[in-house]
Amino acid sequence: MTDVVMTQSTTEGPSAEHLAQAEALARELYDMLDLEFEQLKAQNLDAFEASQSSKNDLLQKLMRLARIDSPQAADALGPEWDEFKEHMALCRDMHRRNEVLISRKIDAIRGALQSLNVFDPTSSVEIYDRLGKLSRSRRGRGYAEA
Repeated sequence: MTDVVMTQSTTEGPSAEHLAQAEALARELYDMLDLEFEQLKAQNLDAFEASQSSKNDLLQKLMRLARIDSPQAADALGPEWDEFKEHMALCRDMHRRNEVLISRKIDAIRGALQSLNVFDPTSSVEIYDRLGKLSRSRRGRGYAEA
């Protein structure tokens, strides 16, 4: 990962050196988000989880380099930062794409879990207990009713 060098004072705006570093980090973030999407598609959740702390560190470095602490601060960056802002907009879109993929996978898992937990007496789905027998709650009438 690229090291960030902070040499400017807190009163001046981001320098050209910071701009070059920020653009390099934005490209690194783009690549990281692309890899994250591939990990999500392959359902490699361990690798996805492992990458989250480095992604957060990268985002913090980007914010420090550009001196961004709010959306309004990003708007105040000069025109020389336009390419950086475009890179970050692409990263935002990629992050949203990853979020949509995660949401769809969660919805699919919830749907599967709901189909296993349906207690509709008219349902044709049979649920078995851990011994391989039909679950008592699914048989209709219990022993007392027979």
